[in-house]
Amino acid sequence: MAAGAKGVLVVTGGSRGIGAATSLLAAERGHAVVVNYAGNVEAAERVAAQIHAQGGVAVAVRGDVSLEEDVAHIFAAADRLGTLAGLVNNAGVIDVAARVDEMSVERLTRMFSINITGSFLCAKAAIKRMSTRHGGVGGAIVNLSSAAAKLGSPGYYVDYAAAKGAIDTFTVGLALEVAGEGIRVNAVRPGIIETDIHASGGDPERAARMAPSLPIPRAGTAKEVARAILWLLSDEASYTTGTTIAVSGGRAIVP
Repeated sequence: MAAGAKGVLVVTGGSRGIGAATSLLAAERGHAVVVNYAGNVEAAERVAAQIHAQGGVAVAVRGDVSLEEDVAHIFAAADRLGTLAGLVNNAGVIDVAARVDEMSVERLTRMFSINITGSFLCAKAAIKRMSTRHGGVGGAIVNLSSAAAKLGSPGYYVDYAAAKGAIDTFTVGLALEVAGEGIRVNAVRPGIIETDIHASGGDPERAARMAPSLPIPRAGTAKEVARAILWLLSDEASYTTGTTIAVSGGRAIVP
């Protein structure tokens, strides 16, 4: 398959973890990829270089998804690569474990602006390019939820869980809003996945510590999540919208 044959895909937070795995798999399956990153240019360039080495098309693009001008910059880069076919709303943050009565307004603002507002702004930009209402040819959006949206994360990340709960609702509402415009909107709900997001929340051993208690007693991998994302983006999921797939080893259904 020719590089970029399946159109352009924007992957926010594409420089590490699930975003990096999704970027690499998407390129392998024929997408040109915009690898968005917020600060770690070296990591994003490594992902893009790996795609280039495999004969694919990719560009690393800096941008804070919570800022409208940065989102415009990200999608302008996508326009230069070709026709937008999809968006993976993957960029997100957590914080150190805390109770709600210990959370500052600064923490909450950061949590919701990146995890929620960023997803809305990127979806807005994607819809304006993909919707038949705006002269587009359709496409797909995949949002990243979390098992935390179902479990609440008491004593750890209630704010993060609440943000991901908002993403669940956003996925359903947006799916219904644009279903007649050629755009499918779905979500993936990862559980305990072996990535460095746990370290960014101050608990780098969390995945290893929790793995034995999971119904499938191990942490998942970023590539396992990426495979679900790529299925939802593909024509194999052509009649699927407003759906969330749990990639959680059973954790999303067990309190």
